[in-house]
Amino acid sequence: MKGIEIGLLGIGGLAAIEAAVITYFYRRTMIRQNAKVERTMKMAGTDWSQYSDFLAERKKYVLEQPMEDVYQTSFDGLKLHAVYIPPVNDKAQKKRVVICFHGYTSKCLSDFTGVSAYYLRNGYAMLQPDARAHGESEGHYIGFGCLDRKDAIGWINFVIQKCGEDVEIILHGVSMGGATVLMASGLGLPPQVKGIVSDCGFTSPKEIFTHVLHSMYHLPAFPIIQGADILNKRLAGYGMDECNAKREVTKAKTPILFIHGSKDTFVPVNMCHELYECCSAPKQKLIIEGAAHGESYYKEPETYEAALDKFVASL
Repeated sequence: MKGIEIGLLGIGGLAAIEAAVITYFYRRTMIRQNAKVERTMKMAGTDWSQYSDFLAERKKYVLEQPMEDVYQTSFDGLKLHAVYIPPVNDKAQKKRVVICFHGYTSKCLSDFTGVSAYYLRNGYAMLQPDARAHGESEGHYIGFGCLDRKDAIGWINFVIQKCGEDVEIILHGVSMGGATVLMASGLGLPPQVKGIVSDCGFTSPKEIFTHVLHSMYHLPAFPIIQGADILNKRLAGYGMDECNAKREVTKAKTPILFIHGSKDTFVPVNMCHELYECCSAPKQKLIIEGAAHGESYYKEPETYEAALDKFVASL
């Protein structure tokens, strides 16, 4: 009898440890105030210092442009913020807007510092939203693309209302933003959305968290992912694999350009290949050799812009 009691205590202790580990990883990953940009940058491993001069130059250029703070209310009642920047080239013959979706723990005007000059000088206006639970947007729980894709539909409708029915829209996302635009691709987008660009997007929260647990923490996915899934359904309202970009792109009709760095250890490049193979829409793919997470544009800006030129010309 005593042995059984000790065994039960051991099982109970193990369950308590597992619950503590699950809660720890969930809180630091999914809750706004605990998700730190410094930790994300360290985990991503990209050496941004080598681009400091280029980034400073491009940031100065972007901040010199006129811009407007705009807002919308999400499907679940959150006040969401974005910055709207009109095109530099006001002689553009078409009304074109690119909606830019940033990555995890980032904010508007950050992840698109480099490529903003490309879009603005080519006659695009830019709408750069803060994702829910990021920047100036409300929200306690991070959406990881699953909820943000619904917010993206709201921003698309905002642009159509602001610019008119004849506007042409590109969706461009980086990392979590890349997953967001791919997850949105299966929702039946309005005809104004002409193309989607996903830069280093992941397949699903479940799959990217599993990769991070294995590669960076050397921990098994079970029971952490399963426990976090239960917590997230209860607290944030969505499951870790509820929206999987691989499934969504099988329903896509809008052309998609997939971009990824070959040396990305945060979101492995094989996810890009999987997404590309699953995509049913017209598609193009660019792999930048030697680029780490989110580094593709900065590693080879001319190659990146040439791919955008080719993609836009095909729409």
